[in-house]
Amino acid sequence: MARPVTLFTGQWADLPLETLAEKAASFGYDGLELACWGDHFEVDKALSQDGYIQSRHDILEKNGLKCYAISNHLVGQCVADAIIDERHKDLLSKRLWGDGDPEGVRQRAAEEIKNTARAAKEMGVEVVPGFTGSPVWHLLYRFPPTTDEMVDAGYREFADRWNPILDVFDEVGVKFALEAHPAEIAYDIYTAQKTLEALDYRPAFGFNFDPSHFIHQLFDPVAFINEFADRIYHVHVKDSKVRLNGHSSILGSHLNFGDYRRGWDFVSPGHGDLDMDALVRALNRINYTGPLSVEWEDSGMDREFGATEAAAFVKKNDFTASTTAFDSAFASDD
Repeated sequence: MARPVTLFTGQWADLPLETLAEKAASFGYDGLELACWGDHFEVDKALSQDGYIQSRHDILEKNGLKCYAISNHLVGQCVADAIIDERHKDLLSKRLWGDGDPEGVRQRAAEEIKNTARAAKEMGVEVVPGFTGSPVWHLLYRFPPTTDEMVDAGYREFADRWNPILDVFDEVGVKFALEAHPAEIAYDIYTAQKTLEALDYRPAFGFNFDPSHFIHQLFDPVAFINEFADRIYHVHVKDSKVRLNGHSSILGSHLNFGDYRRGWDFVSPGHGDLDMDALVRALNRINYTGPLSVEWEDSGMDREFGATEAAAFVKKNDFTASTTAFDSAFASDD
């Protein structure tokens, strides 16, 4: 099938795009999923500066790369979060943070995601992966006592904030792909169902499938593909390793990524609990032909070594579905 293998640039924003593109080509990638931070893809410049879009294409073409998606996770997180604080300030430019008034931050973030859809159209890509934020994540544990009405109100607020954004995605013919993820409005199968219901199943909204976030929640990533076969708009290849040992838990223990005491951690593809064979078979079954985008995160490995190994790993393990029954050769015309 030779699905393109791309590198998500979000974890490489310390490098200029020209430097990263050259490196990614040498690592063996076919393209880049451009993050809307660092200098990789700047939404305001894309819509205001003549030649900016072409400059991105020129850098990619110089290195034999293509772009299939631009991603705006950081700004998207600020659209619907119930709590806006110093963590969000670190995610945003001064232009979007402004004076830090929470509702002002949410409104500026919403306008930026609308502009991201417009910029994606100008860039010639059809999908924007990202985050949404969540009005209900802080209600996760159901204590202090949390009613169903409180949760339902949060999903209505999410829809009220995101439907006007998705109207712009519809206008320009681009899709938004939520990376279902802890701290988002959807983080597993049931919350993803509830999210689609809140949006009345509008086609502009689907998912950026990333199995790593499901592995450490202890449910099968393939089940998510099976459930939302028509909503898988983009795919990340990222791995996670569960290390529950009687002392740790899946909640992370307020320990940072890379701490050996954590109950799970992100690791380079092929070094964790991801069943890549089952993943590829599921993607073949739903006829997904888009990119396999490596989101490289591994606190215990050199990133250039890991990104190079990951590109080879994904290409080695991707395969085309069979078009015939395996025993059809036994049949005889006679």
